[in-house]
Amino acid sequence: MPAERLMPALFVVIWATGFVVARLVAPHAEPFTFLFIRYCLTIAVLGGLCLAVGAPWPRTARGWRDGLVAGVLLHGVYLGGVFWSVGHGLPAGIAALIAGMQPLLTGALAGPLIGERVSPRRWLGIVTGFAGALLVLVPKLGGVDGLAPMAVLACSLGMVSITMGTFWQKRTGAGSDLRTNAVVQFIGAALVTLPAMLLAGDMRFDPAPPALAGLAWAVVVLSIGGILLLMHLIRRGAVAGVASLLYLVPPVSAVMAFLIFGESLAPLQMLGMAIAAVGVAIASRGA
Repeated sequence: MPAERLMPALFVVIWATGFVVARLVAPHAEPFTFLFIRYCLTIAVLGGLCLAVGAPWPRTARGWRDGLVAGVLLHGVYLGGVFWSVGHGLPAGIAALIAGMQPLLTGALAGPLIGERVSPRRWLGIVTGFAGALLVLVPKLGGVDGLAPMAVLACSLGMVSITMGTFWQKRTGAGSDLRTNAVVQFIGAALVTLPAMLLAGDMRFDPAPPALAGLAWAVVVLSIGGILLLMHLIRRGAVAGVASLLYLVPPVSAVMAFLIFGESLAPLQMLGMAIAAVGVAIASRGA
């Protein structure tokens, strides 16, 4: 189906806008506060839609547990770790580079955890994609020194968390309704983010236009559209192939930053974009 073929590209574009949202809201909100508000609004909007259309909810305690755990891993710990690390001085380029390790970790663990064989061709695509993403990020890494160990650790924890969440969703989410499962996930994310927000002590959210626009986009497009697409892609495809799509996020984000914020776009970055695209193409056909 034509729509099915467009879904990976649409997912990459949506996921890449997360970096734009982060830049828009950073001056106006404490990270955990922003995330908690985002999760609560998503629960209200998507939950209301599910009730309106009569979407089936999990019927067992196990079904609720599986969705809550997926939400903690895919959203709560992942986004919390990334947002906290950037808020504590980790350059966005370094954060993106750490997050870019996810497909490599996914490929390494796919066999032991879910019995999914990663073919040599798919490994070639994964490694090629990482090389391309690295080239995109290299110009943004200059002048980096004195990285805070806790910030690096938090971002790394987030990368591991979304990797494990992808495996968990692949193993447990096959029979669930994507819409209500997403609501349960965001409940889990909110539950783990609430204590972090309270402990942070700075529950700041300035309702300036950029913050409100970023919040609206994060709820409707990222949290609802992007996550439903991600879960659909995980359900119908190999997790290593789906993870490799994330290599296209830094290139697309760089283009968005160039168009929206006027950031530079070096020839090396454009070469990296092409290499990353080739890597993803190989990995997507690497079964």
